[in-house]
Amino acid sequence: MKVQFPAAKKARIEMLPLIDIVFLLLVFFIYAMLSMAVHRGLPVELPLSTTAEIDKKLILSVTVKADETIYVDKERVALADLTQVLQSKAGGTREPGVLVFADRALQYQMIYNVLDKIRQAGLSRISLQADFEE
Repeated sequence: MKVQFPAAKKARIEMLPLIDIVFLLLVFFIYAMLSMAVHRGLPVELPLSTTAEIDKKLILSVTVKADETIYVDKERVALADLTQVLQSKAGGTREPGVLVFADRALQYQMIYNVLDKIRQAGLSRISLQADFEE
């Protein structure tokens, strides 16, 4: 008696599980990139705002603490040297921007002094940072 085996089927790669895995990886990487908001400033008590948004395209961080010490990306800088430091850090970047983290207890004139130095460095994209008020 002759035993007949069913015809061997060709192996196939199912597309639906592959598509599911690709979308799962895509969602994972999107959430990972959104949670990596760059914050290079030092901790200060920011003023509150109901419409504050984070602009993630900016590259430099200027922090002014309540005792009027100034930091550029965690590096302490004197007010007189702020223009040169910002120009050197901005380099040849096209449309560089600045995140300004100023303590809420800071005098208004000091904030304007820092903003003037930033503008003298040729940087026009300036974003004053604030915490979200609920």
